[in-house]
Amino acid sequence: MDTPSTHLLADIETTHIVQAGTGKRFANYIIDVIVFYIVVFFLGVVIAIINPGLLSWMEGTDAGTNLLNSLVSLLLYGIIMGITEALTRGRSLGKLITGTRAVNPDGSSINLQAAFWRGLCRAVPFEAFSALGSPSYPWHDKWTNTYVIDIRQSVLNQ
Repeated sequence: MDTPSTHLLADIETTHIVQAGTGKRFANYIIDVIVFYIVVFFLGVVIAIINPGLLSWMEGTDAGTNLLNSLVSLLLYGIIMGITEALTRGRSLGKLITGTRAVNPDGSSINLQAAFWRGLCRAVPFEAFSALGSPSYPWHDKWTNTYVIDIRQSVLNQ
């Protein structure tokens, strides 16, 4: 016969979060940026097929066009990352490869809103530099109260 303490031990929730190291975070970033440029390349091909004039307008060499292109690229990167993390419960391709995941402080999966805001925070100029340091805790994590964890080292009660 089972004792009450046996049932209590089975019901105890255990969550132990281990933040992903700077090296894994950097690998995530590099992989995700490469994927972003591949997506943008194919988007450019589609734009060139549909409306070649729009593509030539974007190739302008004046400072205003370059600034606008940079801002649009940052915003597009943020949107793509937000959508990716929203659809995959906190995992981009970089996170999938390195065994990491974005989670809430309690270890639960991030929701659509958190994923969206994490993505938009990435559009802030120089935001990537905020990830330097150990432990790596960039602005898009701080501002959305999320963490990127090492899945293999963490214990999540799901």
